[in-house]
Amino acid sequence: MSADQPADQPAASLSAGTTTAVIGAGVMGETLISGLVRGGHDPSLLLVVEKRVDRAQVLADRYGVRVVDDLAAVAVADTVALVVKPQDMSEVLAEVRDHVVPGQLVVSLAAGITTAFVEARLQPGVAVVRVMPNTPALVDEGMAAISAGSHCDVEHLARAEAMLAVTGKVLRVPEKQQDAVTAISGSGPAYLFFVVEAMIEAGVHLGLPRSTATELVVQTVVGSATLLRETGEHPTVLREQVTSPGGTTAAAIRELEDHKVRAAFITAMEAARNRSVALARDED
Repeated sequence: MSADQPADQPAASLSAGTTTAVIGAGVMGETLISGLVRGGHDPSLLLVVEKRVDRAQVLADRYGVRVVDDLAAVAVADTVALVVKPQDMSEVLAEVRDHVVPGQLVVSLAAGITTAFVEARLQPGVAVVRVMPNTPALVDEGMAAISAGSHCDVEHLARAEAMLAVTGKVLRVPEKQQDAVTAISGSGPAYLFFVVEAMIEAGVHLGLPRSTATELVVQTVVGSATLLRETGEHPTVLREQVTSPGGTTAAAIRELEDHKVRAAFITAMEAARNRSVALARDED
């Protein structure tokens, strides 16, 4: 399967009787675990590798999954999800190399880490899928982009899609686009939270109670996103519908343009893309 395969394939359903191992139980790791359980994956077939004893107990109690501290346990899994920091990837791969064989699927959720990087540190022939998720997966509104490694076939990609579809939308992209995806949707929630923070502070500055400003801004963001998705209209069209000539919105947009907010967003996302590229180089 080429990484350039079109992204319009339907996600498969979760396969009964397959075991999934999740290495790393931070925010995104737990998000994946909870999503799989909500999506109907048998908790007894979920294996979590977590070395912190207190954290392991929390996960076992909360989700009914098996939690171990030995990476060798992944040998029994059909799919192994690596939900670790990029700087920890080399060490984790070195520990699991002898326990992952061709026939198993490795799904990497680490920013900037290429499928070639992972493949080079595993046994020859192991299928690898690269994923860039984002934190709205916590509320089943995630956006995950997936790319196939050199040993992937249709079944491997479908399996990765099924695993991620329980927490939101999944899109197939060529791997060469993954650093841009990281900059747009991977880091994207932080940009929007930053804008929400600024709008709330503006509301307080203009005399609103913080609770009122927060409710106004949050619902405005949620409603605007829903309008954008459900109408399918271009954002420029929707913006123009709000912007009356000589009106309040036009005055605000003029200030944003004068302060080069659009250019600042582009520059910021270029910086995020460049950092994603650098993460892989740092590991090499």
